Amino acid sequence: MANALSRALDSDLWYSFSRSPVTVASAAVALVCVLGAVFAPLLAPHNPFDLASLNLMDAFNPPAWMEEGNAAFPLGTDDQGRDVLSAIMYGARVSLIVGLSAVVFSTVVGVGLGLLAGYLGGTTDAVLMRIADIQLTFPSILVALLIDGIVRAALPPEAHEGIALYVVVFAIGISNWPQFARTVRGSTLVERNKEYVLAARVIGLSRVRIMLTHVLPNVLGPVLVIATLNLGFAILAEATLSFLGVGVPPTQPSLGTLIRIGNDFLFSGEWWITLFPGIALVALVLSVNLLGDWLRDALNPRLR
Repeated sequence: MANALSRALDSDLWYSFSRSPVTVASAAVALVCVLGAVFAPLLAPHNPFDLASLNLMDAFNPPAWMEEGNAAFPLGTDDQGRDVLSAIMYGARVSLIVGLSAVVFSTVVGVGLGLLAGYLGGTTDAVLMRIADIQLTFPSILVALLIDGIVRAALPPEAHEGIALYVVVFAIGISNWPQFARTVRGSTLVERNKEYVLAARVIGLSRVRIMLTHVLPNVLGPVLVIATLNLGFAILAEATLSFLGVGVPPTQPSLGTLIRIGNDFLFSGEWWITLFPGIALVALVLSVNLLGDWLRDALNPRLR
């Protein structure tokens, strides 16, 4: 363990990370957001979604530092009397779960199809890449909205709330797979003609085994960078869908849902209901994107 830590601290990646103040600050902000979301039940002052603990008399309390503010609600309360700080921490959990799940889903689909297209070539490559090209002509958020609408129309209304989270994950994930597929396909075209792949063919290994055990490990570098960058987009896409009212159900509100709720009261003076969830969303997405930019540069051998 000590040797592994020592090697990590001596690596070029750690040197690049420690010499970039912006990256260190982004990592700190992302860590605070993630820890606050993961340990929300322990750290949040209140449980904003426990209906038995809500009191409408606490509605529209301003932040604690303002006149008429209440120290029990540091960032104020919303129209239902829910603590805004606690709602942000719980809402960030939903946003992170949806974002991570969507990225994992799109990574698995994109990498699998990219390997098939690059290694098999021919008709398989042509069909898969044309499908990817067609999908890339549409904005990802519109594809997610289309898929969400189709699923909602195909299922009975009483089933919507129970599967809403899965539908959002599927809609966001399936709209992002072409980026992974095209990247992996390009790397696979290079790797499939190298000597170690030819040697594996000569000894009689199957195509599936060659792709999974020989080609795949050598094409995962760019995938890690794309996945990190897409995490911020997935969180933002979920917030957009929830803001439009087609995302996660109201019983599991995310940051986008909190912003939508606060937007209804923005011009009546209760600005804190939408401002603080918006700041939390910007901080989370910006820190993840900055980390993705750093990782892309750090893993690029041409910039070393």
